[in-house]
Amino acid sequence: MYDSAGSNAHDALQRIAFLAMRARGLDPEFSAHALQEAEALDEGRLLAQRTHAQPARDLRHLLWCSIDNDDSRDLDQLSVAEEISPQKIKVFVAVADVAIAVKKGSALDQHARTNTTSVYTAARTFPMLPDRLSTDLTSLNPNEDRRAVVIEMVVPETGVVESGTVYEALVRNTAQLSYNRVAAWLEGGEPVPAAVAKVPGLELNLRLQLRAAAALNAHRHARGALAFETAQARPVFANGKLEALDADRKNSAKELIEDLMIAANGAVASFLGAHRSPSIRRVVRTPKQWERIVELAAERGAELPASPDVKALELFLESARRADPEKFPDLSLSIIKLLGAGEYVVNFPGQSAPGHFGLAVRNYSHSTAPNRRFPDLLTQRLLKAVLHGEAIPYAEDELKALAQRCTAQEDAAKKVERQVLKAAAAMLLEQRIGERFDAIVTGASAKGTWVRIQRPLVEGKLVKGFEGRRVGDRLSVQLVRTEIERGLIDFVAS
Repeated sequence: MYDSAGSNAHDALQRIAFLAMRARGLDPEFSAHALQEAEALDEGRLLAQRTHAQPARDLRHLLWCSIDNDDSRDLDQLSVAEEISPQKIKVFVAVADVAIAVKKGSALDQHARTNTTSVYTAARTFPMLPDRLSTDLTSLNPNEDRRAVVIEMVVPETGVVESGTVYEALVRNTAQLSYNRVAAWLEGGEPVPAAVAKVPGLELNLRLQLRAAAALNAHRHARGALAFETAQARPVFANGKLEALDADRKNSAKELIEDLMIAANGAVASFLGAHRSPSIRRVVRTPKQWERIVELAAERGAELPASPDVKALELFLESARRADPEKFPDLSLSIIKLLGAGEYVVNFPGQSAPGHFGLAVRNYSHSTAPNRRFPDLLTQRLLKAVLHGEAIPYAEDELKALAQRCTAQEDAAKKVERQVLKAAAAMLLEQRIGERFDAIVTGASAKGTWVRIQRPLVEGKLVKGFEGRRVGDRLSVQLVRTEIERGLIDFVAS
């Protein structure tokens, strides 16, 4: 038995994470060859490297900044804005140039291709690329010159992106900011963060970015983009002791970056399509469990059409948020589960992409996190082929196979993350066998029925009394078993 109050909790969770990676077909360690390749890279040569006739633009004078988690070290994107007129704002999103350092067929590429994503477990992060790259040479670190792929967009007050283009550039991050501190300021409770105040003009620029993001957000939601509010559990350790699982919620700074990145990802997909290039799209198909979503709405006195309608669903969600903000995160979770998982598909010139149901967009890629997601690195290579006038670096069948692998490995990574999180929760709960909790059903299928409790914020399996339960149902459960090694938490209906 592990003692969550003891100093071995963190080490135990790391071991569980390592084994879970192996069991799911993910490689927790870099090969010696990959590490050698990373160490052999030279910062100066990367900056000076010319890959085509036109040199990278020099945009180091702009007030670039990053906004990410407090503990993020792999900085994939920067943003900055310029006011064109009172009605139009030009937004720039710089994405770390990872393709210049990670060549197709290299040992680094092979590891990235194996895992396809960084895996963020409760005890340890397993990066897709070694720290030498992801937190250094290809991270957009503050006060460092870096190569980037820039997406430039003109955003009018209508929120409909008027023009978008992509090119390579040199950039320099003027401030590494955190979501929580920026949100505390934007939401009116705290003074301007010190990192913002010390850069002349950055405060006004952030407010300009916020205006652009608000316009983009309003347009997406007018089209039916779904606004959810969910809480993610985050482990809190102190000297190796697991103290709690805190809820990590959305805030205004996260929404600002989300809005800019959604626009940038859409612009990239459109750019590749306009240049007759294949692209890897991120899609969420029309939900197959729409009937249950209709029932959840009816239980709250609302009526949804019999056929999937994203705009009607968004109006219902907004009404539900206003009516009961305290319970809205639970409703959000239920709807997200019923919508189904996203997937990667290849879109070839002339084809119609399935689109992203939840975002209410047709053209959507993943392109803004190439340090931690392989689809984004693939997209960057496709972009560079267009920019350099070169042949597409992948055959059609290879692209299709890679898109399928990215979907499968993303699912495997999420299962590892959930298992380790549940192992952490099992540590916290092992002394609470027999206690009762309020719960909500988060999954119901032939594989089993799962419920989520609030304190700690975690899911477990309903092993008795699950007959007839459906996603979104509320019930009282009793904890009957925990198994830390396997991340098992079992409840019975009470």
